[in-house]
Amino acid sequence: MMKLLFATQNKGKMKEVVELFSSKGIEVLTLIGLEDIPDVIEDCDTFEGNAKKKADAFYDVFRIPVLADDSGLAVDQLDGAPGVYSARYAGEDSTDEKNNKKLLNELTKYPKPHIARFVCCAVYFDGKSYISSHGTIEGQIIDLPRGENGFGYDPLFLPDGFNQTTAELSLIDKNKISHRAKAFSELAKELSKIKK
Repeated sequence: MMKLLFATQNKGKMKEVVELFSSKGIEVLTLIGLEDIPDVIEDCDTFEGNAKKKADAFYDVFRIPVLADDSGLAVDQLDGAPGVYSARYAGEDSTDEKNNKKLLNELTKYPKPHIARFVCCAVYFDGKSYISSHGTIEGQIIDLPRGENGFGYDPLFLPDGFNQTTAELSLIDKNKISHRAKAFSELAKELSKIKK
């Protein structure tokens, strides 16, 4: 069975990706219990660049094939911002609340709807070559946060075709449509073709 290390400490992401890949006969190892975990500064100007940088760093330490990802929110009226700066949009000491407040403040000068999308790039790296896949979920930003289930910009994001924000959807429903699930599903398909 192919074994991959997933470069994340986010438990929600871990669970989602472990389940997704196990259905393809691929075992995903997590960082739980591992030492010498690299602290990667995600300073590239694309999601793919950040994901590859993370994959490189983890492969260098653990020497087994790695899965990594980067994701964020892109708002059309803000020329794609916050983009790769989504996690630190309000500064280096950003919190979800501060980031959401800054986003709403930036959008006050624009008419509704505030068209936006969540974007994810997932990457596989085996020390020699990369395989990348992308996923998006389209929607719009609303004026007031709603919901307790999500994190980041989820309380402000209303996916197309839904009347609930991504923070109001159940985790199961959110994972069916999420940018991350789409990117990793595509990557799992590609890897299932090459696994021995």
